[in-house]
Amino acid sequence: MGLNPEAVGTSVGPLTHRYDWKDAVLYALGIGATADDLDFLYEARGPKIYPSYAVIPAFKVLLETWGKVGGDPLGIVHHAQKITLYKPFEASCTLSSTAKVAGVYDLRRMAQAIFCTETRDQTGELVSESECSVIFRFDGNFGGPMPPRRHVYHTPKRPADFSFEQKIAAEQAILYRLNGDHNPLHIDPEVAKAAGFEKPIVHGLCTFGFACRAVVKEVLGNDPSRLKSLATEFRRPVLPGETLVIDGWKETDYLVLRAYCKERPTEYVLQNSVATFR
Repeated sequence: MGLNPEAVGTSVGPLTHRYDWKDAVLYALGIGATADDLDFLYEARGPKIYPSYAVIPAFKVLLETWGKVGGDPLGIVHHAQKITLYKPFEASCTLSSTAKVAGVYDLRRMAQAIFCTETRDQTGELVSESECSVIFRFDGNFGGPMPPRRHVYHTPKRPADFSFEQKIAAEQAILYRLNGDHNPLHIDPEVAKAAGFEKPIVHGLCTFGFACRAVVKEVLGNDPSRLKSLATEFRRPVLPGETLVIDGWKETDYLVLRAYCKERPTEYVLQNSVATFR
């Protein structure tokens, strides 16, 4: 299916997402939570829910919206993600999400699409919003407009204020996909090779969740209600078995993040990343 630039403005939803504490725990494990993160794993303590869970209720409606844009599925790469939080996620809830195609842009060699979502609770109160940027590696040069400029958050020229490190389990992507993203790129070696990767890669949104965990643990005292927003650009995929390092720099009213894998420290996997908090 070819790229459809006329999809701009198309909306999908609302679609319903119901979850309970077991789904919340599965998500926490999917983004690497360990026994040290017991508040997020034990129902007797809530459990608390990581704010990056915002991507889960929005995923199904987002996937349907991607379908409106079309493009070669083997060439789709998650480029950037932002979430904005308006209230904490409850331990169990029924949510509804809507999505729209905000833009389709021509990068000449490739194409880019921007999708926006809203997620509300049973009362209609806004819980979270997201903005997702997707690159279509095989669908460029269709004569469309260039994307608007994005603000760049430069890494401060001083040592990081914190450094969060965790080895990515060999099964991490297999576990994360149980949250609803069943793209075979993350489990099937043959599909990964056809897409140009040496082996199945970790979901970008899984790496995004690791970054959220780092912020919540290292800066927010494990209080997920304090996170207002988190945004990042995905520069390289993370491979199962690698060791992820997330560095953070505290500025006056925001936090700059950058991530790399210890096995290839000159290649950043997350960059132009920023978190704001209450």
